[in-house]
Amino acid sequence: MMLKEALSAADCVALQLENDVERYAELGRKLRTTTFNTALTVARGSSDHAANYCAYLIMARMGRIVASLPMSLVTLYKSPLVTRDTLTIAISQSGQSPDVVEPIRYFRDGGATTIALVNDIDSPLAAAAEWAMPLRAGKEQSVAATKSFITSLVAGARLVAQWQNDPELTEGLAALPDALRRATEVDWSPALEVLTPARNIMVVGRGISFPIALESALKFKETSALQAEAFSGAEIKHGPMALIEDGYPLLIFATRGPTQAGLIALAAEMRTRGARVLLAAPADVAERDLTLPTAATPDLDPIVAVQAFYVMAAQLSKARGMDPDRPRHLSKVTKTN
Repeated sequence: MMLKEALSAADCVALQLENDVERYAELGRKLRTTTFNTALTVARGSSDHAANYCAYLIMARMGRIVASLPMSLVTLYKSPLVTRDTLTIAISQSGQSPDVVEPIRYFRDGGATTIALVNDIDSPLAAAAEWAMPLRAGKEQSVAATKSFITSLVAGARLVAQWQNDPELTEGLAALPDALRRATEVDWSPALEVLTPARNIMVVGRGISFPIALESALKFKETSALQAEAFSGAEIKHGPMALIEDGYPLLIFATRGPTQAGLIALAAEMRTRGARVLLAAPADVAERDLTLPTAATPDLDPIVAVQAFYVMAAQLSKARGMDPDRPRHLSKVTKTN
């Protein structure tokens, strides 16, 4: 089921892009004419990784600082947060968890602009937000989110494209369904050889690829019971380096952009220290171990990169004797306060 749903992501993205066109345009106009002193994201798990990607695009393209809200400030501590002139973006597959719904309701009641990128448009989260934008991933049966994560990334990029009124990013989004289909055909079997017997792994990214490192580490834990931690390429030498020993696996996402050269250099250095490096990079990088698919523009590369990863992750789970559709101790909808 996980693999089937991951492979369906391109069709889900195409459906999303065909719908709500004027609604996104209207939201873009609203954002361009509104002054924000604060911008926040509200999300958990995979949705929080999608929020990190959206936040990165907002900061890089719109120049607004974006922070991830510790939801317990609202749900448990009842802190008197200032809501005026605030943009608050929630991302959720189910839209059910109280610790995501309550902050959106709180900020909307306080006059903030609230947006929910949510798969279940009839959910409490959709009702709580001023702007509820459906992901249109369809019902997701697998506990491990795949198509809903990819459609969350697309919705975040779509929001930014309309806010910036950027035709290049909009055109790049239109080309994503075909790029995602090509991404499912990329051969990542060398990763299976390294990771099937592994006990742990570091997943490394930086900049716009770091949210994908976070998501990949979560999926390794969730579907393969593989102890995985995500680190920025800028942080790995500050302490995590002490874990590196002969044969220690590292998956490094070197997507296009300003951070790529540093990540390629990091891969080379980690090899000299004995690490078993899996450098995922585009086809023009000779040092790569895994080929990263690319999108029409580098800012969209993480979306097709995670599509290739999901196919491998589903295969890895089975190779390790596990069922990716039934992760231990986990359920599809998690509700926390």
